Amino acid sequence: MNVNLGIWGTLTRVVVFLLLLAVVLGIAVWYLPLIQQNERMRKEVLRLEVQVKREEETNKLLKASIDVLRNEPKAVERLARERLGYAKPGEIVIRAEGTTNNFSAQ
Repeated sequence: MNVNLGIWGTLTRVVVFLLLLAVVLGIAVWYLPLIQQNERMRKEVLRLEVQVKREEETNKLLKASIDVLRNEPKAVERLARERLGYAKPGEIVIRAEGTTNNFSAQ
């Protein structure tokens, strides 16, 4: 049986709809800061993962350099000559200060 309540039936439906809408908006406003914080943390995690990968590559290069210097006497000699300016007895070391290489890739 359908009873026509006139405007009261329509108003009741509108009020129920508005209450549901208010509840949904209230939940969204309540959780919005948490969602934003979660997004910030995800970006930070991604940034840190990239940094970790970079540091792992640097670590790998440094370990390779250490291995070469431990096992290759010629590498140690070359490094001493380049960085410390060492020379064998009787050799003359000539250094060119202030020179730069200006090559352009074509």
